[in-house]
Amino acid sequence: MENRKIKIGFYALTSCYGCQLQFAMMDEILQLINKAKIECWYMLNRDSSEEREVDIAFIEGSVSTEEEVELVKKIREKAKIVVAVGSCAVHGGVQSWGKEKELEQLWKTVYGDGKVKFEPKMAEPVEKFIKVDYKLYGCPPEKRDFLYALGTFLVGSWPEDIDYPVCVECRLRGNSCILIEKGEPCLGPVTVAGCDARCPAYSIACIGCRGAVGYDVAWFDSLAREFKKKGFTKEEILDRMRIFNAHNPKLEEMVNKIFEEGE
Repeated sequence: MENRKIKIGFYALTSCYGCQLQFAMMDEILQLINKAKIECWYMLNRDSSEEREVDIAFIEGSVSTEEEVELVKKIREKAKIVVAVGSCAVHGGVQSWGKEKELEQLWKTVYGDGKVKFEPKMAEPVEKFIKVDYKLYGCPPEKRDFLYALGTFLVGSWPEDIDYPVCVECRLRGNSCILIEKGEPCLGPVTVAGCDARCPAYSIACIGCRGAVGYDVAWFDSLAREFKKKGFTKEEILDRMRIFNAHNPKLEEMVNKIFEEGE
């Protein structure tokens, strides 16, 4: 970008605010003072405004109210680059898990008779409503991913996307395979890498918090077939895979195909 302070905005939709907190606690943020101006980041700057134009907009959270639909559209109009931050913004978050249920039913389960001033809707990814230029995966994303993306933007370059699964990092660390050796439903084969296989390194099966690998290489059908061989039902498999992939357009089709074989 030009030899001037770039303008940054960090916007929060429906989420736990964990992604913002992850980045706000980074000492490296202090190094931005001479290179960037934070126009909107309410967690750090009470003088923030969602009305200002920015060079880079980081959006955290899923679009879960009609008001947030309008907000992301406004952000897109005022930003040169839009980055979806974290599993909620990129994939809809865990609040999308029960999207096959009626909104009224979900609302009643969570809030009972509680009232809010916003008009609720089913949680959806930011990309459903506006063009997203780059994605930071994870719940929350890794600090190094944020620094890498921001650093490349600052020097006028573009960050590379991650197009391989957690299994690659598992092999590099020399971990034993939880799926093959322990028979547990690990989602590493379809989950985008970048976490250094943190959970499998502690013998904990991956639950897919970074979402499915893009570019049509997340083969839910192949993984579902392996889960099926180990005795898991279709409902158990779908429940496992939907946690962070409820909005993936091919998930249910692929899993259903496996259970239709031989019928």
